[in-house]
Amino acid sequence: MKALNARTAPKSKAPERIIQFGEGNFLRAFVDWIIYNMNQRTDFNSSVVVVQPIERGMVDWLNGQDCLYHVNLQGRQDGKPINELTRIDVISRALNPYTQNAAFMALADQPEIRFVISNTTEAGIAFDPACKFTDAPASSYPGKLTQLLYRRFKTFRGDPKKGLIIMPCELIFLNGHHLKECIFQYIELWKDDFGSDYARFKSWFTNYCYVCATLVDRIVPGFPRNEIAQIQKKICYADNLVVQAEIFHLWVIERPENMTVTQLRKEFPAEKARLHVLIAESEKPYHERKVTLLNGPHTVLSPVAYLSGIDIVRNALHHPIISKYIKKVQYDELMQTLNLPMAELQKFAADVLERFDNPYVDHQVTSIMLNSFPKYETRDLPGVKTYLQRKGELPKGLVLGLAAIITYYKGGTRADGAPIVPNDAPEIMQLLTDLWATGDTQRIAEGVLAAENIWKENLNETVPGLTAMVKEYLDLIQQKGMLEAVKSIL
Repeated sequence: MKALNARTAPKSKAPERIIQFGEGNFLRAFVDWIIYNMNQRTDFNSSVVVVQPIERGMVDWLNGQDCLYHVNLQGRQDGKPINELTRIDVISRALNPYTQNAAFMALADQPEIRFVISNTTEAGIAFDPACKFTDAPASSYPGKLTQLLYRRFKTFRGDPKKGLIIMPCELIFLNGHHLKECIFQYIELWKDDFGSDYARFKSWFTNYCYVCATLVDRIVPGFPRNEIAQIQKKICYADNLVVQAEIFHLWVIERPENMTVTQLRKEFPAEKARLHVLIAESEKPYHERKVTLLNGPHTVLSPVAYLSGIDIVRNALHHPIISKYIKKVQYDELMQTLNLPMAELQKFAADVLERFDNPYVDHQVTSIMLNSFPKYETRDLPGVKTYLQRKGELPKGLVLGLAAIITYYKGGTRADGAPIVPNDAPEIMQLLTDLWATGDTQRIAEGVLAAENIWKENLNETVPGLTAMVKEYLDLIQQKGMLEAVKSIL
């Protein structure tokens, strides 16, 4: 079996136009895969320089394979199972700024550089006042980026055409807004270092750099330990950087305030490449769509499925009763609370169900149950309120899901003897233990809904009829079991 490198496998060459902060599985299976397809299908013709955002990382492994690796996409698409391998060759080189700071900073001097993309974890976009301009490099990602931007400003003497388009992929809402604010904080912190350049640099960044908020969506399990020998045999290379991901992908890029949608689409032609990349006026409705139609059903199907004797998400999709429950929650309830075109929502919902039905991933419903109450508060409670406001009644599926969560937190064992092991913040666990000890479903319903540390309000008072419906479903589950409770609302 051959080693994988530029001597044993073909590698395309393109101008280095993208700086990528992060070398982990997600960026390699999502962003770099998208750029590969853009290069294949359009005249984008760009390669990526990877920058390791922390002192210890994977750049040595990447460079050891000349930055070549395979992405293994698995899932279901248009009803058919997909299991494909693609060799990605868009990364030109990988740098560690802690040992190669001069090479890292010299990226700012390359005239073709136009984009900065990052995924430095949710904690990566943060301002650290301990960072100094003279650090080589600054410890935080926004600090490193500010150093790089100032170097570029100086090199090209504030040329408006040398600003950068910055697209963070960290999993926080309005990630671009937070990153932009951090950069402004560093500009203020280091204003004495910039001296007479301070005002002009700040103006150049404000007007000629373009920071986008983005939403990313692709499940990336990572290195396929169990199948790696089989994959290497199939590709005939000893690729030690194979990354496995689902076939579904979505990237929503919100236009920056100083650039139009049309301008950004021209510069970054991912839509032209027939990829699921949306360049939009705002990412907010798409964020709401994902949280509502993907995370929302996940949160309620998990306790309902588990208490019905189902352990795997995919199996819930094929169960004659639970599958109807999932579709009721998604199509009849949650979908009715959103404001995007119905055809678009239905297409997204169908894609979600295909993702749930992934034949290559045994997604345990218990893995979704961690911290269910906070998840319900952010993912499902807004839908309960909006549905009530729009329809004049409570959504039965979502309320039954809440009753199922409360029942799951009772603990004990399932009808078949499988353990029920809830996991949440200690104060929430204690509350549920104390409430279930009363054996009174009225007190249990009232006590859970009154927990302002979960809901930030007393739901007994703010959502009319919720207490009575939760009690009704708690009684039904206790008396007849989860499956019969589900049948009663279908």
